[in-house]
Amino acid sequence: MPEYNVPQISQDVYWVGVKDWNRRMFDALIPLPQGTTYNAYLVVGKEKTALIDTVNPGFEQELAGKVDQVANLDDVDYLVMNHAEPDHASAIPYVLNVSKGAALVTTEKGAKMAQVYFGVPEERIRIVADGDTIDLGGKTLKFIEAPWLHWPETMFTYLVESKVLFPCDFFGSHTAAGFYDDEVEELIPFAKRYYGEIMMPFNKMGKKALDKIDGLEIEIIAPSHGPIHRNPARILEAYGKWTAGETREKVIVAYVTMWNSTEAMIKAMVETLLGEGIEVALYNLVNADLGDIAKDLVDSRAIVLGTPTVLGGMHPQAIYAAHLVKALRPPLKYGVVLSSYGWGGGALKQAGEILGPTKIEVVDALEVHGPPSADDEERIVEIGKQLASKIRQG
Repeated sequence: MPEYNVPQISQDVYWVGVKDWNRRMFDALIPLPQGTTYNAYLVVGKEKTALIDTVNPGFEQELAGKVDQVANLDDVDYLVMNHAEPDHASAIPYVLNVSKGAALVTTEKGAKMAQVYFGVPEERIRIVADGDTIDLGGKTLKFIEAPWLHWPETMFTYLVESKVLFPCDFFGSHTAAGFYDDEVEELIPFAKRYYGEIMMPFNKMGKKALDKIDGLEIEIIAPSHGPIHRNPARILEAYGKWTAGETREKVIVAYVTMWNSTEAMIKAMVETLLGEGIEVALYNLVNADLGDIAKDLVDSRAIVLGTPTVLGGMHPQAIYAAHLVKALRPPLKYGVVLSSYGWGGGALKQAGEILGPTKIEVVDALEVHGPPSADDEERIVEIGKQLASKIRQG
């Protein structure tokens, strides 16, 4: 059996998770340019031992080997399931089969999921509610319900004496680089990308969770993906801004073009916005990274969507982008749609149908026949200045 790296992150608290260096896609949706981690933690008390979360399918043996370097897996007393998604919970049957006396600790909704997804017998589940505690002997686990971050059963676990918060996906990031936050130079951009992809649709619940933990003394935040925060103030400050929907004088521009007509319109818009002192994040949807788009949606105040017309509607890539905006619910206040067509229009109508249910104020929309004329470009400049004025007003 190999000798694994099992760092101690606090007194008698060990990281027993896994670095998945080579994974490049999550949920068949989210790109992982630097892989990810599945963090699990072993807390050893004087009388009892608790394993907090598990790992992705295929890594059960590595998890077991790491636990066995500190204590025996078959002696684990509690297996805490903060979240039922398989990347954190799939090894539950394996652990419970080895540790015959272990109880699965989870919320009421989590108990139902554990039975459905992992076949855990009801008699092996210990349901906890907000504020409940478990004494391990000199170490106290306190449970904090945090529903919809990002599933309905989610909870946080707080190790009282060591001041360690285990928030599962909250405060996480998808990268296998580093171990602690200060070892990853671009951690906040990675965390922001992760927040945009996973947590942004649930920003109100995120704000409630931040309020719940506001009174806790927190020295370490140990999430289930990415580096451990031993400087928690930085990520707490960032999440405070993101969950509050704070934006900058910034526009995200997402477009697709077929014969460069739409691109010409977009270039005129971008130059106008830059000239007005507005920050621009530009993405050609043909080769854009979804994670990068999600990252810039977190604090953009406006969006410009560019699309040619395809068979009476938007280009499929633009449809995808519009639905992404609708699903992620970013704090966008304003929008502009620019479109070109060859033999027939229709893209603007479809864009309105998709974005209509959102709270985005469409400042203007322009559809041109063929390449934009000089008059069309003048109109785009006018729209860009109008949009910039709205953005500066905040």
